[in-house]
Amino acid sequence: MRHALIFAAGLGERMRPLTERTPKPLLPVGGKPLIVWQLEKLAAAGVHYVVINTAHLAEQFPDTLGDGARWGLRIRYAYEGPTPLETGGGMLNALPLLGPEPFLALSGDVWCDADFSALPLAPAGLAQLLMVDNPAHHPHGDFALDAQGLLHDAGTRKLTYSGIGVFHPALLRDWRTVIDDDAVARSTPPRFKLAPLLRAAMAHDQVSGSHHRGRWTDVGTPLRLAQLQAELRGHPDAV
Repeated sequence: MRHALIFAAGLGERMRPLTERTPKPLLPVGGKPLIVWQLEKLAAAGVHYVVINTAHLAEQFPDTLGDGARWGLRIRYAYEGPTPLETGGGMLNALPLLGPEPFLALSGDVWCDADFSALPLAPAGLAQLLMVDNPAHHPHGDFALDAQGLLHDAGTRKLTYSGIGVFHPALLRDWRTVIDDDAVARSTPPRFKLAPLLRAAMAHDQVSGSHHRGRWTDVGTPLRLAQLQAELRGHPDAV
C-alpha cells in the first residue's frame, strides 16, 4: 500500500506570532489542525503509513497526533534537528523510513480538495506533480505543463506546484551531482531544496504533471489562514 510523506518541519516565520508556540501544520482551521485534514484525506485514499518530517516544536506532533491509529494510519516521525533541512534534505532524511517504493508527498501547510486516490501509485518518470492555477501571491507560477502531460522549467503558461506529488526515491539518487555545493555536501545531514532536482529531471522529460482546478490554499500567512477559516465556515461539508 502507498506510503506518504508530510513536510512539517518549517519554522513558519511568515505566520508569526501564531507559530511561536504552535507549528504551522498544527494550527487549527475548520475545527481541527491543518495537518489532520491531510491525514483524513490520506486515510480515505487508502494510505496506511505516513512519515511526518519535524523540526520546529517537533514534540508537539506526536503529542497531538500520536501513532495515527485514530485515523487508521501508522505514523512515523523523521526528526530533522533544530534547523529544518529544506524539502530536498528533508525528503532524503525520510527515505529510510519510506522504503524503496514511490510515495505521495505533500506540504504540511496546504489545504486542497483533490482526491489523493486519483494520483498514480507511481510516476511515469521520477515524479508527478499536482499543479494549480497561479494564486495572487505567486502570479508567475513554477513550471509549464505541456499537452503530453510533461512539466518544463521554461514555458509561457506556467502553473504553480501545489506542494502535492508522487515521487520515486531515485529522484534523490544523484543529488550530489545536481546540488554542486561543497557546504551542502559537507553538512550532516545535508540541507538543500528539492526544486533543483526536479528541474534536472525535467530536462530529461522525467517529471509529469496534472492540473487540479479545484480548491487549494497555501496557508502561508495569517491572512490566508483567516481566509481559509472563513471559507470552511461557509462550507461545513468541505473535504
